[in-house]
Amino acid sequence: MGTTQLETVPEPKYWHLKNVLSEALDQDFAVGEVLPNERELAARFGVARATLRQALEQLELEGRLQRRRGVGTTVAPPRVGVDVGGNRHGWPGDSVDGWQPLDATEGLAPAAVAALLGAATGPAAAGANAPAYAADAPVHIVRRTRATQGQAVAAELLYVPAASVPGLTGIEAPSGPARARAVLRELQRLVLDGQDRSVELGSARADDARELDRLPGAPVLLVTTRYLTEAGTAAVSVATYRADTCRLTFGDSGDVQITHEPRVAS
Repeated sequence: MGTTQLETVPEPKYWHLKNVLSEALDQDFAVGEVLPNERELAARFGVARATLRQALEQLELEGRLQRRRGVGTTVAPPRVGVDVGGNRHGWPGDSVDGWQPLDATEGLAPAAVAALLGAATGPAAAGANAPAYAADAPVHIVRRTRATQGQAVAAELLYVPAASVPGLTGIEAPSGPARARAVLRELQRLVLDGQDRSVELGSARADDARELDRLPGAPVLLVTTRYLTEAGTAAVSVATYRADTCRLTFGDSGDVQITHEPRVAS
């Protein structure tokens, strides 16, 4: 990374610096390499440290950099490509979904989730065999995480009404990962008719932030999946993905693939 003095440009100076630094990351640095300290970088580019910090914060938000306690600012690994196209239909907990169960508890679903659980689809929309679910009824809440290369990239809360897992007993696996697996196993006894998904940008809740090693309020990608049977909605998943490490794909593959496409300077 050579010395570069920034000239007057129509875009904000920190944004121009961000683009210069991004190009340098592609050409001069390897994944995991530690960047020079802020004083040295500011001197090289002839900018105030406040401007440099703005550029570094933007690169961190975009997933190009990671700030690690006791290490410094390092070049981030490539984003994880997560397929959310829905072409591979399967219940959560099947052999290839990539999630690890952590725990299962009983509680009330958030209002938005309760609305999805109570919504009838297909034949159930006409009242036939509609699942019995009331907004104030407790549900099983399965907590799971997803990791790649040893780093947690997503946290999930799966909401399963009792009516969807009538064979579940409190004696078998009363708590912990075993309880979560028992809920998933019973859910898989149903016949899955399909799924629908929505994706939106959100902010990390305190629990999700702790799981993903982020600060509360950090930008995340929220993927909400509704699992459908002939009777209606059997379960709802709300998965929180780190926005700085994941990119969502919509291809035919159901696998998680790690790719790195060099950025093209504009």
